[in-house]
Amino acid sequence: MRDRGAKRVVILGAGGRDFHNFNVYFRKRKEYEVVAFTASQIPGVGKRVYPPHLAGELYPNGIPILPESSLEEIVREMKVDVAVLSYSDLTYGSVGRIMSRVLAAGASFMVLGPSDTMLKANKPVIAVTAVRTGAGKSSVSRKIAKILSSRGYRVVPVRHPMAYRGFDDQVECFSTVEELDKRGVTVEEREEYEHYVSRGYKVCSGIDYEEVLKVAEREADVILWDGGNNDWPFVKPDYHITIADALRPGQEIGSFPGEVNVRTADLVVINKVDQARREEVEKVRRNVLSINPRAKISLAASTVSIDEPELVRGKRVAVVEDSPTVTHGEAPYGAGYVAALKYGAAEVVDPRKYAVGVIAEMFREYPHMINVIPSTGYTREQIRDLEETLRRVPADVIVSGTPIDLSRLIKVDKPIVRVSYEVEILEGPTLEEAVEEFLSRTR
Repeated sequence: MRDRGAKRVVILGAGGRDFHNFNVYFRKRKEYEVVAFTASQIPGVGKRVYPPHLAGELYPNGIPILPESSLEEIVREMKVDVAVLSYSDLTYGSVGRIMSRVLAAGASFMVLGPSDTMLKANKPVIAVTAVRTGAGKSSVSRKIAKILSSRGYRVVPVRHPMAYRGFDDQVECFSTVEELDKRGVTVEEREEYEHYVSRGYKVCSGIDYEEVLKVAEREADVILWDGGNNDWPFVKPDYHITIADALRPGQEIGSFPGEVNVRTADLVVINKVDQARREEVEKVRRNVLSINPRAKISLAASTVSIDEPELVRGKRVAVVEDSPTVTHGEAPYGAGYVAALKYGAAEVVDPRKYAVGVIAEMFREYPHMINVIPSTGYTREQIRDLEETLRRVPADVIVSGTPIDLSRLIKVDKPIVRVSYEVEILEGPTLEEAVEEFLSRTR
């Protein structure tokens, strides 16, 4: 029985942090009634229901998931008392705008902090997070996993959730690329899972992270929290590495919750210094030290390469980039564009007028994208839109900056060249030294 006068809550989310916050904080609290989730950032995943088997006994009919574009109407018509911000990769301007919309509609505004949302593991946890999506977190995470494995530790990467296909599984673990094919995971999920499983790691994710953590603890000596969408960890880390982007100076103190990650980091890796001006690198360094003077700082290069440079040199190319990086992550380009220039492409074709369906929608919503195509593929229809867009672009070759084998998902009339990228520490503590410090804390 719910308490009389329970506060009516709407959770503002994007298919990840929102469900975690509900599960660990609201699900069993009778003094709250969560009347809806809202969906933002992710095209095509709204208008669903968080099901009763996950919502719990207080919610026998589940909880509706509604578009955030209707936030004011939701607050008024559902008599909402409190709106809880539960997604990430936002500028402070965006956070303030959301807060103002909530307050103007008559509700209070709330953010749950780490002490209310971090789970505690019974195995050592090393976390890798970022200031903004696209900073280069994946290459650092891969390197950390490799270092730990070389020392004989069983490592299980635990990924930020991506509930894009449905709510059937509380826990999902993958060990092979074929398992990803069989389960029909989205492009965005593959971008986070494939680079692990192709290197022999079992990676786990899900909707209920208390259950995900139990699975990881059974199989791991060390849990590697790989925090997507620049969120802070769901699991309390023993050592915390945060990646900042030298090409986006100011974001380390101007984004949410990117600044939280910088303030709580043991080590901040300023990535892409090889592509940035020295004054940009120094600005990031000053900003980091201004809010976390105890943090160690490393400078790193993001080294891109392709296996078949002769397919790019002198050719017209279409560049595909990791979608969250160049959409709500607001980066103008990623590794694909850098590789196209490095290997002598004659032209990077402007793809905008050739885009169809959701890809065309992305260009309208994110006008900063000019020379890159977002790898948006949260549904089969969106993958078809990506495929058709790539067919239409008048290019000789496709340069794919996503960390997946795009040819497994789409068939086009052009060769697809994959870009690889690895992190290289140029100055400051190495990742091997960071791992040693982590191990010394947890032995």
